[in-house]
Amino acid sequence: MRVFDTAAIVTGGASGLGAATALALSKAGAQVYVLDLPSAISDVSAVDGVTYVPTDVTDGSQVREAVQRASSEAPLRSVINCAGIGPSMRILGKKGGHDLDFFARVVNVNLCGTFNVMAAAAEVIAQTDPLEDGQRGVMVNTASIAAFEGQVGQAAYAASKGGVVALTLPAARDLAQYGIRVCTIAPGILETPMLATVSEEFRAGLAAGVPFPQRLGRPDEYAQLALAIIENDYLNGEVVRLDGSLRMAPR
Repeated sequence: MRVFDTAAIVTGGASGLGAATALALSKAGAQVYVLDLPSAISDVSAVDGVTYVPTDVTDGSQVREAVQRASSEAPLRSVINCAGIGPSMRILGKKGGHDLDFFARVVNVNLCGTFNVMAAAAEVIAQTDPLEDGQRGVMVNTASIAAFEGQVGQAAYAASKGGVVALTLPAARDLAQYGIRVCTIAPGILETPMLATVSEEFRAGLAAGVPFPQRLGRPDEYAQLALAIIENDYLNGEVVRLDGSLRMAPR
C-alpha cells in the first residue's frame, strides 16, 4: 500500500522512533498527524507535512478527536503506535515490593494506549474506500525484545510489551474483514532520547553485546521497517524483531 496522498497517524511522534517515522512518512507524501503529549510537542520544530496534535493516548475522547482530525482531509490508511514509557522497578527491591500503581501506569500507556488508538482508528479506516484486494489500511505497533527477554527490573515494561506482541495476531484476525492489516516491530537497543543521557562508555558496552552489526540501532532504521511493512501488502499478523540478533541477558 502506498502512503502518497493518504493520512497517517504516528503516536509518540515528537521524538525518537516516532519522530523518525513521521519524517519518513512525510517524505513519502503522506499527511502525517503526530499524537503526543503537549509537553513533548511544545519543544518540537515544525516539519513540513506533519501536524502535531496534543493527545494523551490513554484518554479515549482525546484519541477519538485526534483520529477524526487526522481523517478530515485525506483517507486515513496508516497508524504507527510508538508512544510508550520504559521506567524500571524490581518486584522486590531494597525499598520494598513493586508499586502496583507504577505497574498499572506502564501497562496503561504501553498496552492500553496502543489498543485505544487502534480501536478508534480502525473504526474510521473501516469506512474508507477499499483499495486493491479490499485493503483499507495498516497498523504498526511497537513492542520490544523485552517482551521475550525482559531483564531485571523490567517486569512492568516486559509485561506491557508482551501484551502488544500477544495483541498482534488476534487484532489482525479481528480486522481482516475490514481490510486492515496489523503488524508489530520489536526493537532491540536503538538510539533514543533515553540513551542520550548515558556515557559513551556505557553506550559502547551496549553496542558490544549486539552480534551484528555491532552498534546501536538507529531510529531511521525503525522508520524504514515501518514503511516496508506498510508497503508490503502480504505482511499481516507478524512480529518483526529489529535487534541485530541480540538476545538480552538477565542484566
